[in-house]
Parts: sequence; structure tokens; C-alpha cells
Amino acid sequence: MNTLLLSELKSDDKDLLETLVLLEEHIFQDIVCQPIKHDTTQVDHSLDPLEKIIEQCQAVIAEIESPLEQAEILLNELYYQHLFIDKHKNVWPLDSFKVATSLNQRLMSPMVKAVLVCEIINACGFVTDLVFVPTKVMVRLCCDEQHAIIFDAVTGESLDWHELDLRLDDLEGDPSQHEIASMNRQAILVEHLSVLKSALIRDLAFDKALLCVDLLLSLNPDDPLQRRDRGFLLHQLDCFKVAVDDYRYFVEQCPKDPAAQLLKIQLDNITLTEPTFH
Repeated sequence: MNTLLLSELKSDDKDLLETLVLLEEHIFQDIVCQPIKHDTTQVDHSLDPLEKIIEQCQAVIAEIESPLEQAEILLNELYYQHLFIDKHKNVWPLDSFKVATSLNQRLMSPMVKAVLVCEIINACGFVTDLVFVPTKVMVRLCCDEQHAIIFDAVTGESLDWHELDLRLDDLEGDPSQHEIASMNRQAILVEHLSVLKSALIRDLAFDKALLCVDLLLSLNPDDPLQRRDRGFLLHQLDCFKVAVDDYRYFVEQCPKDPAAQLLKIQLDNITLTEPTFH
């Protein structure tokens, strides 16, 4: 594991968008894009359009005094004029996890889009953060001390107070004590890497998915689910003897999990039928 990359992941001072780009370079480093035209590749891999979007968003709110009105016009500009509006998908393609490519194609995975949207809105003078509002990650745009807009980064749709209350009712405990806390940096990166890992597994890119799991385990070394997934990926890459240790760890930590019960039977059979070499 790259020591510099690990320090970037764990540093609260590192810009989140830059971190996503570093992760992309680490995970997709040997995937070569083969577009029809060479200049298309250059455009798709450039983040220059982000600066143009920021400049145009700043311009449309420059003469408006009310922060709430500024925020509403800004979101309209971003989602309708710059075509950020989208709908949720059951499956997100791998390109949607690549920052520049997804921005330029306007097909961004939820977390990549949320981070890009925050980058743009922050550059326009607002303060944003990511929050978990059951059952999804959303963007909170703070207009002033009294007003904030919570919206879905994918669709651009905001929650009204009634919808927010309904979502918070699903949480345990006293509803009056519920507070919508900012997601910390590690939680954001874990969410991004977890969804990317699933997309890579779906595309049978097991070596790339293994890189994601290694990064996830660097953030949370004792996560039994990630150890299980690492075992699965090692198994797919014909490293079964190494995978066994991860499988056993998962079985020990999550004995009641149905997957653990199946794995235990398989491991017991392997122990009975395969000789041990020292």
C-alpha cells in the first residue's frame, strides 16, 4: 500500500475532491481509455470545465443580495443550465466514479457528484457539508444562520420540513433529540470506496476491487465484512490459501451471519480433505 496515499486518506486537511482524484489514479492506473477520437480523451480527463462552471455560477448570483435567493438560483443554474439533473440508477457504470470523466459526461456516481457539487457551491461563497438523512447521503447548503437547504445531489431535489421529519422518524430514540450531523471524511471515503468496490466486482475487475478493499481495511482494519470481501476477491484471483485466513476471521467475528455459516461448512470440508503443507 502506498504510504503517501494512506496519509492523504487519513488527513483531515486534504481537499476531498483531490483525494477522490488520487483514489481514482490509484485504482484505475492501468485501465486505458480507447475513445473514437483522441481529443475526446483529453476533454474527458480534464477538470478545466469545473472552473468554467464555477465562474458561471458565481456570475448568476453576483448581483443578488438575499443568501436564500442566491442559493435557489445557484441550484437552478447548476442542475438545469449545467445539466447536473439526473435520476438514481440501480447500477452506476465505472466511468461515473472517475471525477473528470463523469463530470464531463454528466454521469456522476452519487458520492462523486456530491463532492463536486459541494466544491462548486463552496466556491460560490456558501458553506456545505454532506449529511446522512435516512436512507441516503445528501448535501446541506447553509444559506445563513437560520436557513439551510438539504438536497439530493443526484436529482437536485430538496427536502421540505415535512419530508425531513418523516425521514428522521425512522431513527431510534427521541425525535426531538435528533441532530443531523456532518459526515466525517472517513465515512465519505468509505461510502465511495464501498460502492466503487461493488461496481468493480460486478464488472469482474477483481484486482481493482481488491485495491478498494485494501484501502477500506486501511481505514478500518478489523471490519469483518471487508475481510470477507477480501477473502472472496483473493479466492477469485486464485489465491485461496491466503483467502482462508480472511474467511476464518469473518466466520469467527460474525458466526450468526448466514454467509458465515456457509463458509464454515466449506472451511471444515477443506480442512478434512486437503493436506496441510508446512
